[in-house]
Amino acid sequence: MYLHQRDNWWEFKYDAQAVLNRLGEVRAKQGQMLGRMSSLGFDFQGEAMLTTMSLELVRSSEIEGESLDMSQVRSSIARRLGIETAGIVPASRYVEGVVEMLLDATQHYDQPLSDDRLFGWHNVLFPSGRSGLYTIEVAKYRSGEMQVVSGPMGHEAVHYEAPKPERVPAEMHRFIDWVNNDDGLDLVIKSGIAHLWFVSIHPFDDGNGRITRAITDMLLARSEHSPKRFYSMSNEIKLCQKEYYDVLERTQRGDGDITEWLLWFLDCLDRALSSTEDTLSSVLEKARFWERHAGLVVNERQRRIINMQFDGFFGKLTSSKWAKIGKCSSDTALNDIRYLIENGVLRKNDEGGRSTNYSLVKE
Repeated sequence: MYLHQRDNWWEFKYDAQAVLNRLGEVRAKQGQMLGRMSSLGFDFQGEAMLTTMSLELVRSSEIEGESLDMSQVRSSIARRLGIETAGIVPASRYVEGVVEMLLDATQHYDQPLSDDRLFGWHNVLFPSGRSGLYTIEVAKYRSGEMQVVSGPMGHEAVHYEAPKPERVPAEMHRFIDWVNNDDGLDLVIKSGIAHLWFVSIHPFDDGNGRITRAITDMLLARSEHSPKRFYSMSNEIKLCQKEYYDVLERTQRGDGDITEWLLWFLDCLDRALSSTEDTLSSVLEKARFWERHAGLVVNERQRRIINMQFDGFFGKLTSSKWAKIGKCSSDTALNDIRYLIENGVLRKNDEGGRSTNYSLVKE
């Protein structure tokens, strides 16, 4: 028997004490991470969001077996959020669509969920009305049966069978009402339950996983009362993808108790929060660098090229590259560099002559 075949299956049961104990630990770490990120300047927060949200979208698509160009994703997010970044490139129609969905979910986290909002997300995921080689129903709930299968043709293993299509509208009405209702349930727990609930209804022909994770991010943003995203759940899910599917399958085939799922979800969130320092290492290193040099007077050209060094944007730094990127003369480039050496920002590397190059003094 599948979870959705039980009477009142949406009245989920779990060990409240075990879940609340784990929730307390995760909530404490969530608060510490948000406090750390709030100490960054506005520009660094924007750059951190850009890095995290790009990772979230790329990993969410990878879970479904699709590869997105990270530079296109970053460029699309940067344009939409008004964040200045180097290396802006054009983005495909599909990339623009997945970016639009995530930004709507997180930047408007306090807006109610609705059929129309979900249909809009589904539409931008499948603008051509096709998924791969197949035509699918877009911006409407599915009218056909839905199974989750794996394995070669003729030897497929059925992992899950979703509710019959005639049940879907009523199931979604109940789900949407629950998401929008302030029932006093902690919003991190609500995010975990919503993830399981939506993916168990599996209301669309395709794209259910990506929309599930968008809803998860929306509710996590609500839990923080902030549209600023500094960690990626999809990145952590991707790292332990088999375990993720195994826990889902056991829960969907279980006796109606979702304790194992909620504890796994909280562990995943815990790992995502712990990964923030590594994911945002370049941004945080840059922030610490400018904290150390807070009293240093630099012009806009110098600041921009220094920041590009943290991103590894153009390899070894030479005076000729400085002049080209800074759109200045060779003499001006050398003066910029000498000033930064004198103030402990740059150092001259061992190579001499035409190979003379410089690097940042990061510590």
